[in-house]
Amino acid sequence: MKRLVDLRFILKELTRSHPRIIIRDSHTHKACHPKNFTDYDTIKHEFKFPQISGHFNFAEDVLDKWAEKEKAGGRAPNPALWWVDGQRREVQWSFEELGFHSRKLANVFTELCQLRQRDRVFLMLPRIPEWWLVNIACLRTGTVLLPGTCQLTARDILHRLRTSGAKCVVTDEFLAPLVDEVAPQCPALNCKIIVSHSNSRRDGWRNLQDLMSHVSSNHVCVKTPRDDPMSIFFTSGTTGSPKMTQHSQCSFGIGLTVNGKYWLDLTARDVLWNTSDTGWAKTAWSSVYGAWIQGSCVFVHRMPRFDTSTVLETLSKFPITTFCTAPTAYRMLIQEDMSKYSFGSLQHCVCAGEPINPEVMQKWKQATGLHIYEGYGQTETIVDDEGTPLSKGTEGNIGIRVKPHKPFCLFTEYTGDPEKTAECYRADFYLTGDRGYMDEDGYLWFVGRADDVILSAGYRIGPFEVENALIEHEAVAESAVVSSPDPIRGEVVKAFIVLTAEYESHDKSQLVADLQTHVKQVTAPYKYPRKIEFVEQLPKTISGKIRRVELRKREWSTKPEAE
Repeated sequence: MKRLVDLRFILKELTRSHPRIIIRDSHTHKACHPKNFTDYDTIKHEFKFPQISGHFNFAEDVLDKWAEKEKAGGRAPNPALWWVDGQRREVQWSFEELGFHSRKLANVFTELCQLRQRDRVFLMLPRIPEWWLVNIACLRTGTVLLPGTCQLTARDILHRLRTSGAKCVVTDEFLAPLVDEVAPQCPALNCKIIVSHSNSRRDGWRNLQDLMSHVSSNHVCVKTPRDDPMSIFFTSGTTGSPKMTQHSQCSFGIGLTVNGKYWLDLTARDVLWNTSDTGWAKTAWSSVYGAWIQGSCVFVHRMPRFDTSTVLETLSKFPITTFCTAPTAYRMLIQEDMSKYSFGSLQHCVCAGEPINPEVMQKWKQATGLHIYEGYGQTETIVDDEGTPLSKGTEGNIGIRVKPHKPFCLFTEYTGDPEKTAECYRADFYLTGDRGYMDEDGYLWFVGRADDVILSAGYRIGPFEVENALIEHEAVAESAVVSSPDPIRGEVVKAFIVLTAEYESHDKSQLVADLQTHVKQVTAPYKYPRKIEFVEQLPKTISGKIRRVELRKREWSTKPEAE
């Protein structure tokens, strides 16, 4: 179970303003920070978001302002974007150079592709510089960006193109054939742009480099109303097809000030490496808006697949000051011999996306001397199923107060699905889908996702506490806990476990008994896993989060839905 941030700050300040990021020290559990949180009480009372006029455009109002400071010598001499591929190729662009290239691409969109404000652009690119240019060009033109992971199938692409009505797609030569499979079924799609640095050509596609060579670098930013749509992310739930989650111009562009300044702890002197996949919203939060609001350098490693040795070598070789990755990645990294590496520049480490185990935090601290600061992605209060606030100590839904004033940083809607949008609200609150309770000191304890909670013989069991106990055993590299059907108790706790290399050859029946005993000793005995299955790997999303829903559906004899 996780204790989160001091709700007195959250309820008085962030609930009225920013619903996405809160800060919690992994050891004291208080909202604090080594550099920016020198005086927490003063900051929490004095913090205010910048005043937002009727119009806001991140490219003009933030990026171009940093370019001006750069010219005037008012910014540290860091690049704005620093890209490496592990094969001695690098790209370093200043804010001025980002502006130059993105204005050319903006002209490609408007002059050559005939895109207009609020038209939708579907983007599937790996971690290459052009991904960032498309992001900025969409901001400059007021077109709506729809990012997608490069692991999408043709079926996934079809759903996204048809549901969104995207008029333009930007991808590379590896994914272009999948788009061509489904393009005839997408009548709105009229512009296909391929990013290829080879001389190869593909019928029906326009090469990005060629297009940019034919346009000017002069472009006037569109005046975008603050509430205009800026980006749409497809989010997968436990039921139904992925839904379109829409964000406005200011929800990311201003709202992520808290992310960049306080959680990521960034300044213009910092270099941030966030390992998120480009199809995940976390890349936008940290590797675009949160970082560049602060004028920081965004570091990118091409790294097609997460590789522990590459990560550790990169942290040692480059002047990265801030590191952000998923808890699963940290669990993998601490399995390596980290004593072989030196982390002279690293000052601040964060994680997000799923709960992280205290043992992982402790081992990381021993190896690097640094805490891991965990971000929980929603501001909260606790209510029952009807939206009525509950008393302290009572478990309920974690929600965001939206009445009388809805926080401007909260997502706008599930685009095109008013019924699904309405289902998120109860009385005065938006329900996050998480469960928790508030203790007598005003701290929030995270229990788990509402659909992950296990009800066994009348006991409610959150999977994270069991996983937390299991990971403390030296035989366990990773674990995932879900409910499993039982004729007596209705459902029981089942653990799927990936063993460490040293224990792979051990007697499995003895290991089951040892692990069950261990959990009984670490936490309440009724929470121990009555069923244990050893597996080579756990199903995960592209962002590294364990897909408990897939394991749970397998246990209950339901075919897992496709991502």
